[in-house]
Amino acid sequence: MGNAELQSIHVHPVKAFRGLSLPEAVVEPWGLAGDRRWALIDDGGKVVTQRQQPRLAQAAAELSPGGGLRLSAPGQDPLTVSVPEPAGTVRVEIFRDTVEGVPADDAAHAWCSAYLGIDVRLVHMDDPATRRPVDPEYARPGETVSFADGYPLLLTSAASLDALNSLMAEGEHAEEGPLPMNRFRPNLVVAGTAPWAEDDWTRLAVGGVEFRVAKPCGRCVVTTTDQTTAARGREPLLTLGRHRRIGGKLVFGQNLVPLTAGTVRVGDPVRILG
Repeated sequence: MGNAELQSIHVHPVKAFRGLSLPEAVVEPWGLAGDRRWALIDDGGKVVTQRQQPRLAQAAAELSPGGGLRLSAPGQDPLTVSVPEPAGTVRVEIFRDTVEGVPADDAAHAWCSAYLGIDVRLVHMDDPATRRPVDPEYARPGETVSFADGYPLLLTSAASLDALNSLMAEGEHAEEGPLPMNRFRPNLVVAGTAPWAEDDWTRLAVGGVEFRVAKPCGRCVVTTTDQTTAARGREPLLTLGRHRRIGGKLVFGQNLVPLTAGTVRVGDPVRILG
């Protein structure tokens, strides 16, 4: 496995919106710079994702210098959103966590609500160093995370996707494949490994940045959502259920926590340290 390398880098400026591919990214303790620092919440404060609103796959957010956004979506005029002043926060429920977020301006709420046809607000995580700890069952003291599902980064492997697509091709919904990697919404995609090699990793380095593997990533209905059309199918959950059921979860990819800071770049060597 001497030739493993970083094939691609992806950030999702607004949780559940389309991802951006970048040539390089700064690794912060809570994830890649610019990744999932923003999220939508409903009128009860719960985070809204593609689980409830698959059309979010067609909404895009480009990063502006300073952390702001340029939002775009089908049928909507683009909107520029500035980082809000931390004058006051609102409660944000994200899975089992309750954290504080800073609301964007009214124009952003109106834009997002008009697109989805439901009342939502756009919120920003102003201080990821303190707002939300990583799940204590898998964390070390002081580790924090943005509005990602649970961990700072998600890593997937190109060889594992090829293997999964081969398994899908033998199933009754073979016409749904092959699936692209964006179904799994990773941050880092590694090439040059054996299929499923990442199951055995505990620590790795990407270029000069070291990470620990916290746990495998359990997958949900978002993986069945075409990230271009927002249409839903049956795969890959059917095939994962047959072949990749680990600890009661349907698993694809590994959740990472940074151990050091630095910048990762496409083409960086990937070294397995444990």
